[in-house]
Amino acid sequence: MPFDYDAIIAGAGAAGLVAAIHAAERGRRVLLLEKGKKPGVKILMSGGTRCNITHDCDSRGIVQAFGANGKFLHSALAALNPRETVALFNAEGVATKVEDTGKVFPVSDRALDVLDALLKRLARSGATLALTEPVKDIEPQPEGGFRVHTPTRTLTAERVLLTTGGKSFPGCGTTGDGYALATKFGHTIVPTSPALVPLTVQPGWIGELRGITLPDINLKVLPPEGKTLTHRRGSMLFAHFGLTGPAPLDVSRAVSGHAKPSSLTLEADFLPNEPEQAFDAYLQAESQASGKKQLAVVLSDKLPRRLADQLLSLCGMAVDRKAAALAKPDRLALVAAVKRLRLPLRGTLGFEKAEVTAGGVTLDEVDSRTMQSKRAPGLYFAGEILDLDGWIGGYNFQSAWSTGWLAGAQL
Repeated sequence: MPFDYDAIIAGAGAAGLVAAIHAAERGRRVLLLEKGKKPGVKILMSGGTRCNITHDCDSRGIVQAFGANGKFLHSALAALNPRETVALFNAEGVATKVEDTGKVFPVSDRALDVLDALLKRLARSGATLALTEPVKDIEPQPEGGFRVHTPTRTLTAERVLLTTGGKSFPGCGTTGDGYALATKFGHTIVPTSPALVPLTVQPGWIGELRGITLPDINLKVLPPEGKTLTHRRGSMLFAHFGLTGPAPLDVSRAVSGHAKPSSLTLEADFLPNEPEQAFDAYLQAESQASGKKQLAVVLSDKLPRRLADQLLSLCGMAVDRKAAALAKPDRLALVAAVKRLRLPLRGTLGFEKAEVTAGGVTLDEVDSRTMQSKRAPGLYFAGEILDLDGWIGGYNFQSAWSTGWLAGAQL
């Protein structure tokens, strides 16, 4: 029996778009279904509407960003690595730049340019894009292939690819629809939690420092007992609700995935380049040499003044205290506040503000060489629906481009 399409793809996000392009350019008859009014909405929102396309590193750097699950990406990255991803967008007229952090952005700083390039290539490929048409159900056919049900029609296809995303930024339409479809075919879903999401903290004074950015800080997430759950170094921004920026976002997975996030503590090292002994020696020297200076002024040589004032208060010292005759107990209290400040956590801002989803279709049940289901031949997965979440910095987009591209080569 002839099929309506060779391949039907559910979800026109990053992974779905490149998969449709690659499959259609191979001469396959491809239908890309999107439940929203527009394709690629999350692409438009990402990177503060600039779209952090990938990270300036080799494939090993991408694998490392995904921790234990990173090895799943070897074949996908062999199909499309970061350098080839940049070349793909360059070829479509999107010039790119590498920022100091290693993040790769379009020179224009416009995510719209990234999406437009994909849509132009999709149109050239011959794939069909259908908007406001969600996949409601997928049924295997006894004679092979699948029936795909949408609210308005039933279609047949030899192969089906699920690129429906996770649960992050549900306003984009990513509400976890694909998990039920995967479960129907015998797949296990690793419990999901928000990742790359801002942290909420208990101390109210954090909100008073909103707007302050620290370019280099080291954060650790500590349980009530036992080893450090995770740690990450990078920049951080104080916000009215708590903490955001690369370092808090990167450690957030351990917080949201914990059974009792409010039992956790965040330990902050505000001067990660300076050993404790060196900072202690600095305070001693300044106390002797600059005794008439306010201690807050001494600290503000290394930290923002508002933060310096707050740390003094936390140590029980007056904000206008002079540096002279800084007693050892006070000095050691300041060293601890700067190098090992402990902040009780509340949790995170949840899926509503999460950039990616931790958890998803378990990787053990998907063939990493092809992205095909090990449970249902002809069914494929790519992108955030899989149990893959990496650091901030373009790594998650690279995972989506690469897994989508590899799946598109099989459809």
